[in-house]
Amino acid sequence: MKPGCYTALITPFSDSSAEVDNAGLEKLVDFQIENGITGILAVGTTGESPVLSWDEHNIVVEKTARAIKSRAIKSNCLCIAGTGSNNHDEALLAAKEAIKSGVDAILMVDPYYNGPSSLEIRREYIAPIARACPEVSVIPYLVPGRTGTQLLPQDIAILHKTFKNINFVKDATCSLENMKQTKRFCGSDFTIISGDDPMTFEMMSHPEIKAGGTISVTSNIAPGPVSEMVALLAQGEIEKAKELNEALSPLFDIVTVVTTETTPYGDAVCKARNPLAAKTAMKLLGMPGGPCRKPLGKMTRKGLEIVVAALRKTQEKNPEILKPISDFFNVDIDARLNDASLLEGLYYEKYEDQ
Repeated sequence: MKPGCYTALITPFSDSSAEVDNAGLEKLVDFQIENGITGILAVGTTGESPVLSWDEHNIVVEKTARAIKSRAIKSNCLCIAGTGSNNHDEALLAAKEAIKSGVDAILMVDPYYNGPSSLEIRREYIAPIARACPEVSVIPYLVPGRTGTQLLPQDIAILHKTFKNINFVKDATCSLENMKQTKRFCGSDFTIISGDDPMTFEMMSHPEIKAGGTISVTSNIAPGPVSEMVALLAQGEIEKAKELNEALSPLFDIVTVVTTETTPYGDAVCKARNPLAAKTAMKLLGMPGGPCRKPLGKMTRKGLEIVVAALRKTQEKNPEILKPISDFFNVDIDARLNDASLLEGLYYEKYEDQ
C-alpha cells in the first residue's frame, strides 16, 4: 500500500436483471486507470458488498484485480479488496480468496450489528487475520455510523506495533480528535486515509493528522480531479488544492443526500445513503452502474433534484471535471443533464406508494 487516491468502486448491475455487469465493471476500471487513480477498492460499502453473495463478492474482486493487472504496462494501480464481515471465519475466507486473486491489500470494516468492543475487534478479528495474511496490507476501516462499534486509536497503535502489515487505517469517524489520537499514538510512519469525501481536504491539511489520501466515492465520477487534489495536498500546495476542493464540493455533497418528505402522517427525514446518489448520478451521466440492489431502491423526487442540481452546477462552473466522462464514454454531458426523459424511473413518485 501507498498513500494516494483510491476509488471505492461502484459495482455495476444490469438494468434488466440486477446481475453484476461484467463488461461495465471492466469499463469502470479502465476509466479509473485512464485518469491516474492510485488504486481501486473492490466490493467496499460503495460496491454494495452487503447485497452480494460471497461467490459474487469473490468474482468481483477477482475480475477487478485481473482487469487492473492486465493494464499493468500503463498503470501502477493497486487493488484493495473489501473482506470485512461481522463473522470472523467469513472474513478470513474472503481475505484468502482475495489474496489468491492477487490483491495488494484487504480492507476490514469493524464488525457490524454484533458490536464487539475495541479490544475484541483487535484480538478476535483484526489480529488473527493480519497474522494469517502477512503478504498483504491489512487496513482497518472505521465507520461507526454504519457499524455501531469502533476500533479505537489505542488498539490501532497496538496492532501497528505488533504487525508489519498494519500501517494504514481508513477513518470515516468524522472525528478529528479520533484522528489526532491515532496519529499521536501510531507515529509518523502510520497513514490515515480519509473515508469521507467532504473531510479529505481538512484531514490532509491538518498538521496533527496529515492524512495520506482518500478512499473516495466521488472519484467514481471524477477520478482525475480528486487525484489531483490529493496530490496537491501531499505536495503542500494548499491554496491550489482548496480551489479544487471547492470545485468538487457539489459532488462531495451528494455522497449522502438527506431530504424532508411530506407523508400523510407528517414530515419524515429520508436519507439516501451511499451508493444510491452516486449510482443515480452515474446513470444520468451515461456511465455503467445500473440500479442498486434491494433494500436500497430509488431516490425521492427532492433527492433526485439535489443530484441533478449538483451535476449541473459542476458542469456549468467547472466543466473540466466531467469532461473525462464525455471523452471516455462518448456522451454529451450537457444534453444528458437537460433531458427530462432520463429522470424517468429514477425516483419514487409518492412517498406513500407501495
